Amino acid sequence: MEWLEQLLGEEWNIIPAGGATGEAYFAEQGERRLFLKRNSSPFLAVLSAEGIVPKLLWTKRIASGDVISAQAWLNGHKLEPEDMRSERVAFLLKKIHTSDALLQMIQKLGKEPIGAADILEQMMETLDEEVIHIPIIQKALRYLEEALHEVRYDQPVVCHCDVNHNNWLMSDSDQLYLIDWDGAVVADPALDIGMLLHWYIPREEWEAWLLNYGMPLDDSLLRRMEWYVVAQSIISVQWYKSKGKSFETEYWLRYLENLL
Repeated sequence: MEWLEQLLGEEWNIIPAGGATGEAYFAEQGERRLFLKRNSSPFLAVLSAEGIVPKLLWTKRIASGDVISAQAWLNGHKLEPEDMRSERVAFLLKKIHTSDALLQMIQKLGKEPIGAADILEQMMETLDEEVIHIPIIQKALRYLEEALHEVRYDQPVVCHCDVNHNNWLMSDSDQLYLIDWDGAVVADPALDIGMLLHWYIPREEWEAWLLNYGMPLDDSLLRRMEWYVVAQSIISVQWYKSKGKSFETEYWLRYLENLL
């Protein structure tokens, strides 16, 4: 953290905050509070301007060539699973999926649209032999291949790709944010919607939730959502197995069993 002390000064209290890519920190000096990250995407500026993440205060390039971004560090809380049923979650996800500014910026950064076939191909490259030979994984892979022709969508949008409730932040000033954009892609909105509905919303409430979002619950959406949720579940099995987390690996295997 020496580079942070050089940037801010020794009077700041700096606390590691993790982060999937790059390094993230909280910094505090009296009443002043910052969330700092090294080499965050230029996409952050547009997310801030759109009010989707806490306000971006500044970016600075340091001697190493790394770029440091500083955002407002807000008091608030992460959403609980039951909070995901809120119409505000639907409204914000719709805002993200229909934002031309987000789409234009992420495309400028070189992100090409990714379809179901691309996701299946990338997934097959990451699965190890042990996972591939699990019977429910084999069944799930057969499903993904056989249903691939039904998963077509020609109006890709910016998708967050990890709409877990822990990534939704409600500030003390009652502002909702969706944070942690490291995995964003240009894809079918069913990628985000499917995960959110399957994980958090009772089936009998899907139509009402989608009414708030602004999309009808039709057969095409149902098929696309299921395909992406099956794919994400396989990816989760592989990820947790690679981390040696057997409980979580078993959870996602059981989840796949229930899905199929």
